[in-house]
Amino acid sequence: MTIDTTRRGFLAGTTALGASSLIAMPAIAQAQKPVMRISHQVPPAHHLNKMLQVFVDEAKKLTSDSIDIQVFGSEQIAKANDNFPGVARGALEAAISTNFQWGQTLPEPNAISIPFMISTLEQIRKFPTSDARKLIDEKLKTRQVESLCWFYTTRQAIYTNNKAPIVKPEDFKGLKIRGFNALNDAGLRAVGAAPIALPAPEVYQALQSGVLDAGLTDVSAAVSRRFYEVQKFGTVSPSLCVYFHMYCNPAWFAKLTKAQQDALRQAATKAEADAIAITEETAGAAIGQLRQRGMTVHEQTAAEAAAWRDAMRPPVIDAFLKFAPEGGARIIDLLTKGLA
Repeated sequence: MTIDTTRRGFLAGTTALGASSLIAMPAIAQAQKPVMRISHQVPPAHHLNKMLQVFVDEAKKLTSDSIDIQVFGSEQIAKANDNFPGVARGALEAAISTNFQWGQTLPEPNAISIPFMISTLEQIRKFPTSDARKLIDEKLKTRQVESLCWFYTTRQAIYTNNKAPIVKPEDFKGLKIRGFNALNDAGLRAVGAAPIALPAPEVYQALQSGVLDAGLTDVSAAVSRRFYEVQKFGTVSPSLCVYFHMYCNPAWFAKLTKAQQDALRQAATKAEADAIAITEETAGAAIGQLRQRGMTVHEQTAAEAAAWRDAMRPPVIDAFLKFAPEGGARIIDLLTKGLA
């Protein structure tokens, strides 16, 4: 895997993407093998990189290294919101986004992150071959991108507070909490919290200064962003599932040989399977690290999770069905029944 440590200026700004912004490649190199640049937003320490390395290594092996795969993380060559338009227009060969970053462009992937929609390992294992995944992949084609791989990233969120643990739904009442997105924040408001939208890098200072009373993030991110320094209590809940999704430009993919296409899909299948163990191991280690560094961490019981689910999920589903009036009911049905 090739990871460039310097930001390349092949994208003209963060909104205008075009042919003039491509990195110049020597004509001989271009003729020798196709180039696959993969853009994503996460830093090197994020466990997504381990999953991506599985894909890269397997793809190189299966293609006999006939594709020049280059990985650019940490928004080196495109901002997170520019990855999709960059791939769709052909300025990028491939990119990775979270399922909820599709927003209104493609509402259906947002359903994955509805509270407690996907919360068990059994559901996670079923998703890659599910009808729900197939439906989303088909809809992605209408947005001029070819789906390649779904990297399972988390099914556990941690809700933190500095004064008292958040255990019962009523414990949220009056708390200014870091929101997740416009849809999921309906669930937080339903239990009496006041969600505030803040970029991840700003949350630590907001917790430290009191702008926020409570934090909401993935358990691994709570370690990397040092929540344990400014929050005494954390409740781990299987309430929030997130996938990072890799997709490519259809015209670029069509120019590959059939063997190369098949190899990339086989590599994706292996990476999807390996992602489960990588994520579970990372999450387990993160919980231990938070405890070692002084945070009192409570892992929800089944009864506690059910109480949160009953309070949070219905208002988010209502908001989602308004957000996705055409395909919303169908994707929820496929996720609830198909992954059961």
